[in-house]
Amino acid sequence: MNIYGYVRVSTKDQNEDRQLLAMQEFPVDEKNIFMDKLSGKDFNRPQYIKLLRRVRPGDVIVIKSIDRLGRDYEEIQNQWRIITKEKHVNIVVIDMPLLDTREKSNDLTGTFIADLVLQILSYVAQTERENIRQRQMEGIAAAKLKGVRFGRPRKPIPEGFELLKSQWERGHVSSREAARRLNIAQDTFLRWVHGK
Repeated sequence: MNIYGYVRVSTKDQNEDRQLLAMQEFPVDEKNIFMDKLSGKDFNRPQYIKLLRRVRPGDVIVIKSIDRLGRDYEEIQNQWRIITKEKHVNIVVIDMPLLDTREKSNDLTGTFIADLVLQILSYVAQTERENIRQRQMEGIAAAKLKGVRFGRPRKPIPEGFELLKSQWERGHVSSREAARRLNIAQDTFLRWVHGK
């Protein structure tokens, strides 16, 4: 029986130290830890795929929390099924001791409780993600109502723009030439002309 750890952070900027420390304390041998620094939006994650190819029946996969398996209820459930039912590999979720299939594989009540807890936690993980997304959208909408602009700061319109705009409108100068004279991109000149 081999023990493997899986660590995932959603972006390259996030810190995986908390998960790695939990793996060391379990303990999982450092050479058996697989780590992805990619979004959980889909499962095109090279280290996770590599881990699933490596494990054999009776092995153990250790994760810090249930949301490391996926981003939504359905995906977490699906990965749990693949690992435990198809691969016949045990899972230990460090943050939730009830989700430890090592002792429960032949215990019907233990398996039932683990499956029930898994469904509840998967639901909670997805609901929390949806709530975060909703709060983020509400925050952006409120900021826009207060006049907050998102994106890069607007470039100041240089002197001479109005003159070149009027020459462009009369066909005396092309938008490309006007932009060149103002030392800006042609798209920027056209955006300013149209008041965007």
